[in-house]
Amino acid sequence: MPLYLKTAPTKSFTDTAQSDVAARVGTIIDDIRSNGDEAVQRYASQFDRWDEPFRLDDERVAEIMATLEPQVIDDIRFVQDQVRAFAQAQRETLTDIEVETLPGVRLGQKHVPVRAAGAYIPGGKYPLTASAHMTIITAKVAGVPRVVACTPPIRGEIPAATVAAMKLAGADEIYILGGVQAVTAMAVGTETIAPVNLIAGPGNAYVAEAKRQLFGEVGIDLFAGPTEILIVADDDADPFLTAVDLLSQAEHGPESPAVLITTSRDLGERVMALIDELLPGMSTRDYAEPAWRDWGQVIVVDDIDEAYALADSFAFEHVQVFTSEPRAALEKMHDYGALFLGENTCVSYGDKVIGTNHVLPTLGAARYTGGLWVGKYLRTVTYQEISDPASSALLGDVCGRAARVELFEGHARSGDARAWRHGGRSFRWIEDAQAAGAR
Repeated sequence: MPLYLKTAPTKSFTDTAQSDVAARVGTIIDDIRSNGDEAVQRYASQFDRWDEPFRLDDERVAEIMATLEPQVIDDIRFVQDQVRAFAQAQRETLTDIEVETLPGVRLGQKHVPVRAAGAYIPGGKYPLTASAHMTIITAKVAGVPRVVACTPPIRGEIPAATVAAMKLAGADEIYILGGVQAVTAMAVGTETIAPVNLIAGPGNAYVAEAKRQLFGEVGIDLFAGPTEILIVADDDADPFLTAVDLLSQAEHGPESPAVLITTSRDLGERVMALIDELLPGMSTRDYAEPAWRDWGQVIVVDDIDEAYALADSFAFEHVQVFTSEPRAALEKMHDYGALFLGENTCVSYGDKVIGTNHVLPTLGAARYTGGLWVGKYLRTVTYQEISDPASSALLGDVCGRAARVELFEGHARSGDARAWRHGGRSFRWIEDAQAAGAR
């Protein structure tokens, strides 16, 4: 049986169903539908202290980027090169196909990008440049011709580094706009912003609820909750790295779960003691401390197989594997958003620099979906063609019989007509129709 050195409740999607949030979001969406730019500007002023025009033209973007140190621009370019390279490798795995299943019967599949995508890059407290890389570059590699990017001001100021990241990633339109008003404007359109087909990017509870309510009218990447980290560790794991990495994700927000599953009680106890030492010195303690206090867990199990099985039951967004054979997790584990194998690898690399996408499923959604990737911006569509009359007649015969089993006479007659036309078959309903036409 697992031994819980520290326990906490487990989050689920039902926990996030806050009626007050849903009602407030619904009101804002309805207002923007009715009043367009005027409502968007009003909410931008109310929530983000932003009273200027929300679209940045190329000249303004250039001025903003000029305020940054060259090293900042160089680092953005480096990270974007990593993200772009991996996204391009993903795109190359998606090939169009055409097969001939019967003589003259050709079935095909194509991967077609959406015409317009919206990228929501959160902010408000911190400039989250990495989200610009993940959402915009991935869309552009997929071939999306128009990418709209929105990010909120930070304490009333333009986040210069985020704007630079949006521009360098290839955004076609850049807006200083956050929250529900940004998501809604991109989804339904206003006088200034033409609507998009799909919206991607993380955000707070209000952004997540706006995406939920607008889903169907517009596509979304996934439903998301607070950031999660789980570390699977054995006796060989470094307690200091383990403690540091747990806190690295706890700082995302006061409800971000951080869980350690280990085969070593000694390791678990040392990690807990180290976290107590490290927290007071963290500048992001206001988020990390309540996250660890209320949602942190340390669980001791008997062996590594039990550790992997228990980790799967969490189906967390991020799973780090600090064991003597970390690549074993590729076979042992099934339910996770992303794996980080070995102590040289950490979730922070995935968040900021390594190149894989950091928009990942949370709250157990890893059981049925993966994270944002090139394929999310592509619609897989099919086509079919029959050039051989004999094959059309054959399929017509089968279609007629199959459709009548389901009592779909109209479908059956479409098949009959081809069997009659190309196969010389006789059908009473066709003979009756021809006789009626001759009278």
